[in-house]
Amino acid sequence: MTWVAAVSRLRARREPGVLVTVATVRGHAPRKAGAKLVVGQTETWGSIGGGNIEAVAIDRARELIGQADPETELMEFALNDKVTNRHGVQCCGGAVTVLLEPLPVVPAVALFGVGHVGLELARILARHNLDLHLIDTRPEQLTEERLGVLADSVAQLHVHHTLLLPEEVLAELPRGTHVLIMTHDHAEDAALCDTALRTADLGSIGLIGSAAKWSRFRQRLANEGGHDAATIDRIKTPIGLPEITGKEPATIAVSVAADLLLTFERERQQAVPAVAPAVTILSAS
Repeated sequence: MTWVAAVSRLRARREPGVLVTVATVRGHAPRKAGAKLVVGQTETWGSIGGGNIEAVAIDRARELIGQADPETELMEFALNDKVTNRHGVQCCGGAVTVLLEPLPVVPAVALFGVGHVGLELARILARHNLDLHLIDTRPEQLTEERLGVLADSVAQLHVHHTLLLPEEVLAELPRGTHVLIMTHDHAEDAALCDTALRTADLGSIGLIGSAAKWSRFRQRLANEGGHDAATIDRIKTPIGLPEITGKEPATIAVSVAADLLLTFERERQQAVPAVAPAVTILSAS
């Protein structure tokens, strides 16, 4: 398997990993600069030459995988018999620098409703490194022609064509997916809100709409859905930044996207330990 395919596999599984690359070589070494190894939590793909270099790089990569907010780093290896190695002797006579690039699990967002606001929001979110799920019961909203504006996306797009029960898609979403409910049908929105509150391990839940709409929904979620107040409060409405009050679809989309990016940032900061352990970036293993 190529390193590109291995990275894609990790992303599809939503598993973290590290891309390890031979950055520089001086003298004799097992592999040339550019050789790559992909390290996952339990598997590896490719090789940077085996022996101590590869074993130490894998050890360090797995340490990075275990960190909340790992950063790219370099490791240096002297390949001679005078160096005390952790995993055996490599005496090729040269020196190798290895680059370790963390491959974090990216955020996932599901847009239920790809109408005029939903499409504008998708255009903004598609420029970010995330998994973007687009769901709509109207086939004409998800045609290749209409979604052509997303052709150069940085995000990985997942288009769900569902004609009857969009709430069934909720069970298929990855753990931690942030859900935005903005369909053309208030009954559909209500069903999605109810199912989202019953679905384990979702991220944030947002609902587009007015205060009057939310008042009706709260009552219905409590009386018919049997949800308590704390559970209902998981749903944020209105969505977006309150300081941005414009009604144009593009303006609403910018507001919602900005608020969502703030949510990502808060999640990242909450995952970072208060005191990060010291890390030795350069190693002469």
